[in-house]
Formats: sequence, C-alpha cells, structure tokens
Amino acid sequence: MGELRLMKGNEALGEAAIRAGLQGYFGYPITPQSEVIEYLAQQEPKHNYVLIQAESELAAVNMMYGAGGAGARVLTTTSSPGFSLMQEGISYIASAEIPCLFCNVVRGGPGLGTIQPSQSDYFQSTKGGGHGDYHTIVLAPNSVQEMVDFVYLGFELADKYRTPVTILTDGAIGQMMEKVELPDPIEYKPDKPWATTGKTKDRERNILTSLYIQSEDMEKKNQVLQKKYDQIKKNEVRFDEYKIKDADIIIVSFGLTSRVTRKTVDMGRKKGMKVGLFRPQTLWPFPWEKLEQYAEEDRIKFFISVEMNAGQMVEDVKLAVCGKKPVHFYGRMGGIVPAHDEIYNHIQKLSEKE
Repeated sequence: MGELRLMKGNEALGEAAIRAGLQGYFGYPITPQSEVIEYLAQQEPKHNYVLIQAESELAAVNMMYGAGGAGARVLTTTSSPGFSLMQEGISYIASAEIPCLFCNVVRGGPGLGTIQPSQSDYFQSTKGGGHGDYHTIVLAPNSVQEMVDFVYLGFELADKYRTPVTILTDGAIGQMMEKVELPDPIEYKPDKPWATTGKTKDRERNILTSLYIQSEDMEKKNQVLQKKYDQIKKNEVRFDEYKIKDADIIIVSFGLTSRVTRKTVDMGRKKGMKVGLFRPQTLWPFPWEKLEQYAEEDRIKFFISVEMNAGQMVEDVKLAVCGKKPVHFYGRMGGIVPAHDEIYNHIQKLSEKE
C-alpha cells in the first residue's frame, strides 16, 4: 500500500510525476494549473530532475521535444490558451515519435475565456489539434486519485508506443482536494536505444526528425504512424460503467461531469428511471465498439452525452451508435458546471418524448 495524503489535484499530479521517475519538467504558469510548476519547484531540491520555467508555451513544448528526444521522461502542464500554443510542437513530436506527457487543465473558452473549469478542448485533444494525420493518447481523469494514476499510465503508454500522451482534465479537478493513495516511487531506468545520446564507438548517432521532403518518404512515415494508432485502438481503450446492466437510458460523460451524472443516475433510480452511466477514460482511443454494442440492444431507448461545452464528445457517441438509437446532448458552457437535478429534468423531458 502506498502513502495516503490529502492533496489538491494539481499538486498530486506533480507528486505522482516525481514518483514515476520525472527527469524534466518544462512549463509556463497559467491559471488554473500553476500549482503544478509551483509544487515541482518546491520539491526540486529534494530530487534529481530538471525544472525550467520557459519564456512561453512555445518554448516549453520545444524543450519537451529536445529532452524527450534525448531519452528523458518529461512532462509539461498548461491550460487551454497555453495548450493551443503547443499544438505545432506536439505535431512535430508525434511525427518524430518521441514519448512525452502533456496535461491540459482546461478552462472555459474560446479566447482567453474564463479561469473556470470546462471541457471545450475535447476536439483539440482528440482530433489532432495541430497539422497532419496524427493522434495523441488522451486520458480523462475524474478524480484526484486518477490524476495520480494517469500520470503513471501516461508515462508508460508514452514509452510503450513512443508517442505523446495527453491528460485532459479541468480546473475543478486541478483545484479540488481529495484523499489519494500515492504509489511508492519507482527507479526509472530508461531503455531507449533510439534516443539522441550521441555517437559512440558502439553505434552511430540517432537522428529524430519530422521533416521528409520526398512525398514517398512522408507517406511511409504516415503509414508507420497509422499502424501504431491501430495498435493503440486495439489495446488501450479504457472506460468505466455505473448501473449499466439493466439501463434503458445511457448517459455518456467524462471527467468532472461524470461525477455529476453519477448522482443523476442515483436520483433517476430512486424515481424509477432505468438510467446508467458510461464514462470513457480514454477519449482517444474512444470506446466506439462498446457503445455500438449497447446501441444494438433492444432495451436501450436512447443515449445522452453530457458535457461542459457546446457538444463535442457527442459526435464520437453518434459515430459509435451509428444511427441505431437516438443520441441527445446536454451541455453548459463558459465554465458552468451542470447540476445533477437539471440533467435529470432534461432526461425526464426526453423520456416523455421518446
């Protein structure tokens, strides 16, 4: 059993990164994730990692590229406008196949928006975000404990597939305090023969690049990436379910809203409504196949995607359901967290129409 602590989400993420073998952190302060860099700066004298407050998010992502390419276990954290600035670099990192861990503590947008929690960066994270045909693995925690767990998982998946991984959380989870179990620290010993550690008498130097001038070479690189993404979709889909077995209405939600909709499920059950919750933990790869299986069951009346945005994940839900059952949407924007009873009332009205 690990160590139990009461911790804020952002600080728990920083502590988890240290225990998971962090070797380099490069970031820039932005609300509501600044506690991560503050915590890591406080802890740095006790540990053996490099921490640099970069001059901008553009600089931070390129430091990730360099240090990750040299074989280091690296992390950056930011919030929505800062994550936008990192997209070009993430595209380069994906093409160069460098394992890096990113965390976006989402705030309301578009623009500078608000510092309140939101889920409006779903498209940006799951559909690429930058230029070209690429993906990052996207993990969506709904608790401080999962902030910890997904740091370990994120580093492991990044190394396993040589790919950038994104933890997509929000300002509320980053700021809330909960009891967490912190795993024992690991002794991280990277085994990365591809890394740019210089030329020696035993091997030639490695070159990591995303530049392929010849079209045929660029296509070959894309084929390598797509084959890898197929393996990720086959092996790394993760989700959680709550009172699904006999449900005839399925709520689909992730992150903070899944905590609210869990209470909606309990409220509905008390009132005789057979409602259940399906929570994707990986937003990419999305659990399309599992939702399609539910859509084929006669007992299911409809699905409803509940999000803190104008309707983004609902498109993946519709893609999974493929017209076999109705798919509805309920969302709040601008940093407003929907209440469990307003969600229930909306589902009740939908039930009366179906």
